[in-house]
Amino acid sequence: MNGQTVLIIGASGVIGEAAVERFAADGYHVLAVSRRAPHVPPGTACEHIALDLLDASACQAAAPRFAGVTHVVYAALFEKPGLVAGWTEPDQMDTNLAMMRNLMEPLLASAQGLRHVSAFQGTKAYGAHLHPLSVPARESAPRDPHANFYWLQEDYLRAKRCGAAWTLTIWRPQIVFGLATGVAMNIIPVLGIYAAICRELGRPFVYPGLAGGIGEAVDTGLIASALAWAATAPQAGDETFNITNGDVFEWISVWPAIARAVGLEPAYGAPFSLAEFLLDHAGTWDSIVRRHGLQPHALAALLGESHHYADLLFGVMAPPETQRPPILVSTIKLRRAGFADCRDTEEMFERLLGQLAERKIIPSRP
Repeated sequence: MNGQTVLIIGASGVIGEAAVERFAADGYHVLAVSRRAPHVPPGTACEHIALDLLDASACQAAAPRFAGVTHVVYAALFEKPGLVAGWTEPDQMDTNLAMMRNLMEPLLASAQGLRHVSAFQGTKAYGAHLHPLSVPARESAPRDPHANFYWLQEDYLRAKRCGAAWTLTIWRPQIVFGLATGVAMNIIPVLGIYAAICRELGRPFVYPGLAGGIGEAVDTGLIASALAWAATAPQAGDETFNITNGDVFEWISVWPAIARAVGLEPAYGAPFSLAEFLLDHAGTWDSIVRRHGLQPHALAALLGESHHYADLLFGVMAPPETQRPPILVSTIKLRRAGFADCRDTEEMFERLLGQLAERKIIPSRP
């Protein structure tokens, strides 16, 4: 061990799982807080603390276990069923603030050696869910004037930071891709399940969305590397950073790479709701699980709310004639600060889908 303890909150989420694996590999003592244990490779050294962040009393009772914490990664998130509608609802914003406060209050009282905290926002900080963005969106832009739990959490953390010895880094990733299942926003399992059902039914692997929608991806492995860098880099302290893989993509153009990753031919047709298609074929998925000896997870348990997120990303929630504006952010600030790692997005799809097959979550590519 390197003598440092990191508390990863939301450890079973798409970012949290990658962070647990990375910090453990770097020799940190890892405390992983989540209601269910993170799915990490065998041999990953971490101590899971099962905790409901809405239970303030349980968080307070766990405080003695936080005494040695030197670093915090706060990646917990509450989303409502259906996902998108909740983004503008005050009670969802209040819930996310309450979760952070319930955990951070006893933590800050207990962890006297705390040095650094990382917390997450996203492109909704720029109003991506409400209006077209300036291209590229920059961290230096004034706060977008809309209600968002990002602002509630950021204001809370900055108030706690005032006069404290620890520093704060706020991250704004673009579309996040990783291995976690049953989460709110990770469409890698969605793509793998869709491909398996298409193969089972003898259907073409049709791109379900609209054209347009140029954006950027970020691999959770890249995020985890950035978190590890920020934990000890003075230039990351009290800064906000956009983070992406470093390239740009359009879904319709990257579809052949996704098809190649699952061993199918790409096809194109009229847009449709992937969420509805998958839910209509839950029985087909059960048959695939049995026939291929996959982990016995029901479809809903694997999807979480990510099938709704897929429909949003593919543009099918908008009228067909809608022009999809680009969502692009600048990562110059992060590079100038000293973190310049990058990923190839097409290679990312192939690697992550292959790893899901290795975990027996989806069938292997023929």
